[in-house]
Amino acid sequence: MFPQLREDIASIIKRDPAARTAWEVLTCYPGLQAIAIHRAARWCWTHGMKWLGRFISHIGRVLTGIEIHPGAVIGRRVFIDHGFGVVIGETAEIGDDCTIYQGVTLGGTSLSKGKKRHPTLEAGVIIGAGAKVLGAFTVGENAKIGSNAVVLKEVPPCATAVGNPARIILKEEHANAGSDAATRVFSSYGITPDLDDPLIKALQGLINHAAAQDQQIKVLTAALEKAGIAHDKLPEDIRFDLEKFSKLVN
Repeated sequence: MFPQLREDIASIIKRDPAARTAWEVLTCYPGLQAIAIHRAARWCWTHGMKWLGRFISHIGRVLTGIEIHPGAVIGRRVFIDHGFGVVIGETAEIGDDCTIYQGVTLGGTSLSKGKKRHPTLEAGVIIGAGAKVLGAFTVGENAKIGSNAVVLKEVPPCATAVGNPARIILKEEHANAGSDAATRVFSSYGITPDLDDPLIKALQGLINHAAAQDQQIKVLTAALEKAGIAHDKLPEDIRFDLEKFSKLVN
């Protein structure tokens, strides 16, 4: 138990620049405390003491603001940062080196008892603040879930998902995906630099295309007028305004 606790503390210090000492992490980090309490609750749950496991889990929720069902499986070096409002369901499975921020829900969408209802996070997953991952599917290794995303289907390894419902916006193989957590590139809150939502990118592409067509129409209109060919003119209120549409998607 104590070697695992030391390992958890060391991983938090590596991932959180606000963490200064092991004593500070041990006494002031509710995510670490919630996981330690969960281990006791999980032991009771797997040894036939279901009520006691639930009661210990409830005490942990009161003390830390983090609700972890004793049936959930949590791996090594899992970091619940800030943590308030985190809910982890009964059949959820969390792999090694995952990071979960405040307000995250790993929930189920089925009412069937005894079946897998909650998501599985493979190793190295990062879930941003306020994200909801709902259903019995897998979030692949080293995947990232953006803040406030609502994920309802499987996320491939090394992918990033954002939005409601979540869309996959990046899938790339990390050169160091097989290395340990200390050497992997860590992205706080699942943020990846220079990454655009594909819906926004598609809208911007349509706007650029419309702007190019508008310019072509102006050239054709000028040619018609020069040739003395009569044509109808569009009313001012329905003409394409590039600046206005660009502001809507940026």
